[in-house]
Amino acid sequence: MVAALAVAAAVLLLFPRAVPNSAGRLGSLLETFLPWLGLGIVVLLGAALLRRSAVALVALLLPVASWTYLFGGLLLPGAEPGAHDLLVVQHNVSDENADPAGTARALAAAGPDLVALEELTPPALPAYESALAAGYPHHAVLGTVGLWSKHPLTGTRALDIRPRGIPEDWNRGLRTVVATPHGRVAVFVAHLPSVRVGAGGLASSWRDESARLLGRAVAAEDVLPLVLLGDLNGTVDDRGLAPLTTRLNVAERGFAFSYPAAFPIARIDQVMARSGTVGRIRTLPATGSDHLPVVARVALAPPGRG
Repeated sequence: MVAALAVAAAVLLLFPRAVPNSAGRLGSLLETFLPWLGLGIVVLLGAALLRRSAVALVALLLPVASWTYLFGGLLLPGAEPGAHDLLVVQHNVSDENADPAGTARALAAAGPDLVALEELTPPALPAYESALAAGYPHHAVLGTVGLWSKHPLTGTRALDIRPRGIPEDWNRGLRTVVATPHGRVAVFVAHLPSVRVGAGGLASSWRDESARLLGRAVAAEDVLPLVLLGDLNGTVDDRGLAPLTTRLNVAERGFAFSYPAAFPIARIDQVMARSGTVGRIRTLPATGSDHLPVVARVALAPPGRG
């Protein structure tokens, strides 16, 4: 039994898309928590040792090798900072945050070039603007998302990522161009619809539709490099984000589980790039939000056409 479960774990790790999404999006649910299959391997190892089963121990080499292949690289140290890097912070600050000014100061203390925020509310916005004004003189806010930058912004506009059935005043995406010392960089900030886990599985149809719309916007963007920052309500292993992960590079190092802040089990706050490499991603200390902030360094490729 232990050997059979070990083989099953290896198959799920290597071929999660064999689990269909037709019923309750169970495939996406598995992919959301895929790294946690490692805990199951530890439990199976304990059972194999308890039973003194050589067959089970040999079988466990399969899921161990599979997990190491998929996630072992995330544990390695990141590369040293480069001359053409941008340091970026991504944070869903929560529309119930009781200390927006303190949250803004905590994010600025990390020294990023760019700060992307989601769930901005009209009452809290002045506190963020005031706390970030000194270090980030350039900013843009559309709907409930915003970007603060050390460098000038141009061409700011809304991104149409609203799924069908959501009211027209829903605006959770913006696109702008940052004039960095290394050239122009297109920056997208997005907050995809929430997902829910229930008895019927994972409810993610709006999130998946919004991801497809965002993927089309990424594909149509002609300014390179491009950096996407946002609460995408999905992990990079979730097939629902395939319209983005097939077009953009994701973080090469670090798990950076960001949600929920009290006991993080998944990274749904993402930093992705095209014509750029996302190095190590890590979390910052908790703020007044139910998400943890994430910070990453993006190594930019030579600027593309504009």
